[in-house]
Amino acid sequence: MFYYLFFEQLADAFSPFNVFRYISFRSIYATVTALLISLLFGPFVIDRLKRLRIGEQIRDEIPETHQTKAGTPTMGGILIISSVLISISLWARLDQPYIFLLIFSLLWFGALGFLDDYKKITNQRSLGLRGWHKIALQTLGALAIACFIYRWGPIPKDGLTSQTSIIIPFFKDLHPDLGIWFIPFATLVIVGTSNAVNLTDGMDGLAIGCTLFVAATFGILGYLTSHQQLAGYLDIVHLPVVGESATVFCAALIGAGLGFLWYNCHPARVFMGDTGSLSLGAALGTVSILIREEFLLVIVGGIFVAEALSVILQVWSFRTYRKRIFKMSPLHYHFLLGGWEESKVVIRFWIVALLLMLMALSTLKLR
Repeated sequence: MFYYLFFEQLADAFSPFNVFRYISFRSIYATVTALLISLLFGPFVIDRLKRLRIGEQIRDEIPETHQTKAGTPTMGGILIISSVLISISLWARLDQPYIFLLIFSLLWFGALGFLDDYKKITNQRSLGLRGWHKIALQTLGALAIACFIYRWGPIPKDGLTSQTSIIIPFFKDLHPDLGIWFIPFATLVIVGTSNAVNLTDGMDGLAIGCTLFVAATFGILGYLTSHQQLAGYLDIVHLPVVGESATVFCAALIGAGLGFLWYNCHPARVFMGDTGSLSLGAALGTVSILIREEFLLVIVGGIFVAEALSVILQVWSFRTYRKRIFKMSPLHYHFLLGGWEESKVVIRFWIVALLLMLMALSTLKLR
């Protein structure tokens, strides 16, 4: 909204308003706006959730130290989603379809997570939707996003890659074109990322902290892909339209996430629930597809990957050999049962996430 009001309508009369044309300027204030909204309305949301008795249901097998968290307000993802939506409606250019695609991913998976959280609360147990119901609805939303990108996705300006090409980190000239197989590939990326973030959401500040590092990485990459000179210098795909959408969206996500972390840090006053974790994961997966960095997501989101793999390996090992590889899965519980304090696990996972972010950004000069 501000872009049209201040730049297109008033910039001719007052030249300083030309600053609203720059993605960097609007991204900074998208972060600030989302942060302030999240901070200001956090207490209201937490109080409302308490009044509605929307409390976390803890599984019996979760370590005893976590049982005290039962009853802590959940569905805090509503605060994150609302802050992001308000911020991007003010600072993003709304004449570009990809910003609405990101909004769709946030809302579809947020609604699915909300339904899952609601069933947990009404049933007074830690199980919400049936597993196959959740996967089916996730796949349906992801498939719609994948088909849209396949049909109307951004075409890189380099002339070497198509809208269904994927980029392999560390390999400059390797851009396989998936063709129709792009649809199941993109669907898998979105569903996988959504569930991986959901599995990571088990300790105060853990999932949202790691999400911030991934969002910051994709925000930087979104800006670089939108800038013709920088994209040319780094020899990466030039996607001007997508860069605008991805950069401002990720900036708003960072602000909302920081504001939420203010109330979610140990000891947490509110949890994001599936409402937040499923939507954040899907949004990050969608951004990675739009800016052609699906494989880089594996690097920068290494914590999410490790958490998901720990669950897969644990289930496979127990069903095959009746033995457990980890003390408990997802991975963060393994370290908790190994004697680490919760805050130590979270901070050390953050440190690893920061290193993975730096590693991912270093690939820009290693292609």
